[in-house]
Amino acid sequence: MRNKKILICDDDRDILEMLEIILEDSGLDTFTEPDSTILVDRIEENMPDLLLMDLWMPVITGDEILKTLRSNDGIKNLPVIIMSAAQDGKLIATEAGADDYISKPFDIDVLIAKVKALIQ
Repeated sequence: MRNKKILICDDDRDILEMLEIILEDSGLDTFTEPDSTILVDRIEENMPDLLLMDLWMPVITGDEILKTLRSNDGIKNLPVIIMSAAQDGKLIATEAGADDYISKPFDIDVLIAKVKALIQ
């Protein structure tokens, strides 16, 4: 599972840090980006194997970013898991083109299983 890179994007730095620890402890390489405005550039520069992203972020929301990714030939097939505490988060994530969805607060085992399933 090493050498699989997971990019985590959330404007909450505590959540970023927690997710980074959880996924690294599961044998995955991670890097984080709290700023959604530069996320597409970070993806193109680093070509992660999966994007784990919050839905509600300031400036550019997760669903807007996802629509941008899906229209970009170079990165449109990047697996994306959207996270949200919103009641309609799953519907919004699915309509935007997410590969999977995790509701906050999330079960760590479910999170790890979903991430690993998409990067196999």
